[in-house]
Parts: sequence; C-alpha cells; structure tokens
Amino acid sequence: MGVVMFYHLTRSSVEETLVMLLPRAVAQGWRVMLRGGDRAALEALDTRLWTLESLPFLPHGMEGGPHDADQPVLIGQGAITNGAQGLFLIDGAATGPAEARPLERVWLLFDGNDGGQLSAARQKWKALTEAGLAAQYWSEESGRWEKKAEKPGAA
Repeated sequence: MGVVMFYHLTRSSVEETLVMLLPRAVAQGWRVMLRGGDRAALEALDTRLWTLESLPFLPHGMEGGPHDADQPVLIGQGAITNGAQGLFLIDGAATGPAEARPLERVWLLFDGNDGGQLSAARQKWKALTEAGLAAQYWSEESGRWEKKAEKPGAA
C-alpha cells in the first residue's frame, strides 16, 4: 500500500505541477494514469505534454486508443487500463480506497483558491485515511512545496 499525496495548489497551475511530478513518477519505473473530469481539458493537456520544450520526453497517450494497455502515462476519465502503479487526479476526479490501496502512489491536485475543490479534497482526505490509507498534505503557500501534514496508514 502506497501513499495518497494531496497537493494544495495556490501558486502553481495543475500543468506546472504535473510537469514537475509526472517525470519523477515515470523515472521510478511506474506506469501512471492521469484522470480528470473534463475530456477537452485532458486533450489540451495531452497536446501540451507533447510540445513543452522544458519537459523531457514523456511517452503518453489519450485513453480510448488501441494501445492503452501499453501507455506509460495514460490520460483519461475512466478506469486504470495500463497497469498503473500511480494515479494522478485533477479537476475533481476521484478514486476510492479499493482502487487506491494497491497503488504505489496517488496524487490529488486541487486548486486551493476554489472553495469547492478545497472542500472536496478535505472530504477525500477523510474518506481515504479513515479507510486506512496513508496520506500526505503538501502546500506551496511559502513559495516552495512543503509537507504540512501526514497520516500513516493502517498496518
């Protein structure tokens, strides 16, 4: 059982944070799923990931193609179909304890300036930690990412 990492965005955009975290996850040798709530936004992100010069080559694809199971990074709205060890959640996308428990890592990115996203993140923290999952809360309010809270998982 891994860790659910909550990223409270106040200075960085979702894209900037993903550009920092996705290469690290892939460098661990993990396949990841990037799940979001808005298909058009995910397609735009897919395009940006191919064209960002600041990002090292990051093989990825949109869900619904013939090679979903082979994608190191699969972007979509559905279930994990690429054998991912990590799951990124953006734009209100969700996971439950049964899906999160076997993963190495879950990253939940939320806009701290949006009251709805902040409230939803708090509810997800409560639900996942009460289900026995380990969790960390990261904030960038000081100008750099700092771990502000941690809850160990059930043994």
